[in-house]
Amino acid sequence: MHRLAIVEASDPGLIGFFAAGWAPPAEVVEGVREIIADVRERGDAALVEYTRRWDDPAFDLRAMRVPLPMGGQARSLVSEEIANALAIAKERVARFHERQLRADIEYREPDGTQYAFVTRPLDAIAAYVPGGSAALPSTVVMTIVPAKLAGVSRIVVLTPPQRNGRVHPAVLYAAALCGAAELYAVGGAQAIAAAAYGTQSIAPVDKIVGPGSVWVTEAKRQVYGVVGIDVPAGPSEVLVVADGDAQPRAVAGELLAQAEHDPRSRVAALSQSRDVLEAVADELVGSNVQALSRGATISEVIERRCRLIHAQSFAELCQTIERFAPEHLALQVEDPEPILERVRHVGAVFIGAETPVACGDYLAGTNHVLPTSGAARFASGLSLSDFTRTFAVVRNSEERLRGDAPVIAALAELEGLTQHAASVRERS
Repeated sequence: MHRLAIVEASDPGLIGFFAAGWAPPAEVVEGVREIIADVRERGDAALVEYTRRWDDPAFDLRAMRVPLPMGGQARSLVSEEIANALAIAKERVARFHERQLRADIEYREPDGTQYAFVTRPLDAIAAYVPGGSAALPSTVVMTIVPAKLAGVSRIVVLTPPQRNGRVHPAVLYAAALCGAAELYAVGGAQAIAAAAYGTQSIAPVDKIVGPGSVWVTEAKRQVYGVVGIDVPAGPSEVLVVADGDAQPRAVAGELLAQAEHDPRSRVAALSQSRDVLEAVADELVGSNVQALSRGATISEVIERRCRLIHAQSFAELCQTIERFAPEHLALQVEDPEPILERVRHVGAVFIGAETPVACGDYLAGTNHVLPTSGAARFASGLSLSDFTRTFAVVRNSEERLRGDAPVIAALAELEGLTQHAASVRERS
């Protein structure tokens, strides 16, 4: 692997790297469109065909709906170590997210008019759990636990099968542990289409959440409007901000960790210290990336989608964070408060050498389904509110309507809506 050059934050060459917005390759957009149309037309038959093509060559329709194990049967699927880890993750995710529950708002005006702002859970959601390159039981916890807390009655898990046609045991255990209602061994854009439009075996849902590949994320975008979605959540990103005292190995470690997710991941280190960035470059070269377990993926990201960025001033450093709008912001700095006061466009923040981003992926309790591709400019990470919807309630008093009727009628007539005006006048 060649040694990365350090670029200045003002370098015009960073415009493309920072380019905000979801912009997948044209072949992905068209390929997803074709898959969705095929699933809508052929239903289960299309799901089986795509699963045989990309996951399990011997896949059979009977294997698509996976029974959720109970009690001891579920517990036997994983080691004690993994069972304990998932139990801790579930507890911490629940503790963090239950604090996001909000009470309905109700109040009465002096004239007797009543108002309310009411929250209700969604009826059905699908949680997409990636599984093509690695099993992600942690995503099961991140998506199902908040949905259960919100009161969603039907929770569906969609995850691609392994080459043997089976769902990874840890994913199956996590789904049972967290209380999923249904689990289907189907992944990719075809799973998103099935959840949105339904097939003979899979009833449609109201919203789809969870991270995924560029194909999954594009499929979510294309079905939005038929169903709700959370955010563009994938491929992964990290921006590590390091001061002069940061440990170069820890900085490089964060870059390598996010790079192993996906060949399209974006990773960067940002510092006012060129010496630190030079040392990070040395660490990356010395990491023998190709020998790592996911070396090919990591190497592609480091070679093509990694930047070491030098900021001339604190103001430029903060501006660079906002330009990136990263999914994960790691602050390996002695004094993070001045940065936290200025930052707005991030998915989640991890402070200090003792808080690697991997904590958020697994046990911190915060959610790891976060906005990518610059979506942190307008979107937030997965939270309890993603599994609810709200509506307003108003009940006028007679006094309120008598007073408001002439004003409403005047505005309605100004806009050319005479029947609006009439509907108010006739009741006042």
